[in-house]
Amino acid sequence: MSFSSCTTRRRILGLVLGAGACLASGAALAQPATYPTRPVRVIVPFTPGGTTDIFARLVGEKLSQSLGQQFVIENRGGAGGNIGADAVAKAEPDGYTLVMGTVGTHAINQSLYTKMPYNALTDFAPVAYVAGVPNLMVVSPKKVKATTVEEFIAEAKATPGKFTMASSGNGTSIHLSGELFKQMTGVEMPHVPYRGSGPAVNDLIGGQVDVMFDNLPSSIEHVRGGNLRALAVTSAKRSPAIPDKPTLAEAGLPGFEATSWFALFAPKGTPPEITNKLNQEVRKALETPELQKRFADLGGEIQPMSPDELMAYVKAENEKWAKVVKASGAKVD
Repeated sequence: MSFSSCTTRRRILGLVLGAGACLASGAALAQPATYPTRPVRVIVPFTPGGTTDIFARLVGEKLSQSLGQQFVIENRGGAGGNIGADAVAKAEPDGYTLVMGTVGTHAINQSLYTKMPYNALTDFAPVAYVAGVPNLMVVSPKKVKATTVEEFIAEAKATPGKFTMASSGNGTSIHLSGELFKQMTGVEMPHVPYRGSGPAVNDLIGGQVDVMFDNLPSSIEHVRGGNLRALAVTSAKRSPAIPDKPTLAEAGLPGFEATSWFALFAPKGTPPEITNKLNQEVRKALETPELQKRFADLGGEIQPMSPDELMAYVKAENEKWAKVVKASGAKVD
């Protein structure tokens, strides 16, 4: 065999091996089974202790167990959740940064804020719906004598501005639930926004503020422990988690309904192999008896959705809340 033919054969063999290595490498990268290979950050755009934080930690723990990598919860509150959500919108779309979005960050804020740092509909890849919850009208036993909605309205109207209304931030569903209550009753209550539900509830327990329309999961244990008094739920139907409390519609405000929801999102451009895998794992976690019971105890209603179904839901929610925000006249610069 001549030198030139040997050289040619070696070149061809090298090209074949090189091409094979590239194909193998590409296949490995494309395999969703390789994800995740390192810890995943789940940003909670509110302070610790609120419902968003509680749900993120419950789901994150299960994902850590099933996927073999830590799902690390990072609280980054402020601007009604916009700061934390924006950090994820601008993160690398590799599946290693997620956000526990809410009806506030991914529906209400789009219409409420004059300047939004992100677009809820175009800057995220939907991952998985986690749960929906009613809000709970709770008062400070230290400051409020009323034990019913009717008594609260009478007490508040007797001295306009006497009670202060806490919320987890401007424009959150907690805030707008309170604004809707004020509109429907004519009660005057100065609004005191916090950077999250946790510190607002702590001040409510301490008597620094008087009333709050909090997400049920972050208040219900305090109600059961006697630190807060529940008057009603904001959903259309009573909550199985606290069935002895009426809806606000039953308590004399027909048509009153305001609920919150929570879902995981990734940055736009995250490979569908990753978002689909996360969706499947979240749904598996929510089907476990442990989380089924835990969410039920907290008043969370689980509703499985595919990423596409979640996207359609978010679009509908944006349209719904845009009308509510416009009617309320609320605006945040």
